[in-house]
Amino acid sequence: MSNEDKPSPSTGRVLKTYQEARLQNTENLRKLVVDAAAAILQEEGPEAVTVRRVSQKMGCSTKIIYSLFVNKEGLAQQLYLEGCKLLAQRFEEVPPSSDLLQHLLDLGEAFWQFGQEYTSYYKLMFGGAFAEFKPDAESMQGTMTAMSRLLILISTAQQQGQISDKEETQTIVSTIWASLHGVIHLYMGGFLGDADAAHAVYKQTMALLSRSLFAGRGANWG
Repeated sequence: MSNEDKPSPSTGRVLKTYQEARLQNTENLRKLVVDAAAAILQEEGPEAVTVRRVSQKMGCSTKIIYSLFVNKEGLAQQLYLEGCKLLAQRFEEVPPSSDLLQHLLDLGEAFWQFGQEYTSYYKLMFGGAFAEFKPDAESMQGTMTAMSRLLILISTAQQQGQISDKEETQTIVSTIWASLHGVIHLYMGGFLGDADAAHAVYKQTMALLSRSLFAGRGANWG
């Protein structure tokens, strides 16, 4: 423990340097701003998330927001990472199962429910709601972390010989993900009717993908 981190003899509290305290305050402020932006995102949609709107909700100047995130895209990145955490949490809530095909169906359902519960986050992350924002390496890593349950499941099924190992695990996961995203995107665009009708199409798509994957060891996903 450094001298700065040693408890004060008089108070017993851990002492911090000015720089450490300032950094902590900055991080706390960043979190509060992200929370405010997230509330706007969920309540009013992606189009409402502007630096000016966030500053109004925070009761501060836009200059403070810019000093913390540089621009709207910097704020969007933090919201993207928050969305990754929510998606990962949704997947983690799915109980494990020795029936890997059923487990795949359950994870697919969790992805649908994430899109329904966090529609604005979904549009930000996967729907191009912020036209100027393009996910960087950190954002993409956040996505991969969120999708780790699916990666592990497919890898396990390949190792057990339940599905073909002719294709890379990531390629199979990307194929599944792209197919499911396509259904959700069409639904959000108004092409698949109401939520119940779209959900039926989604479940059918998930069932066809899963069963063909597990039944066709010789199938070529390329």
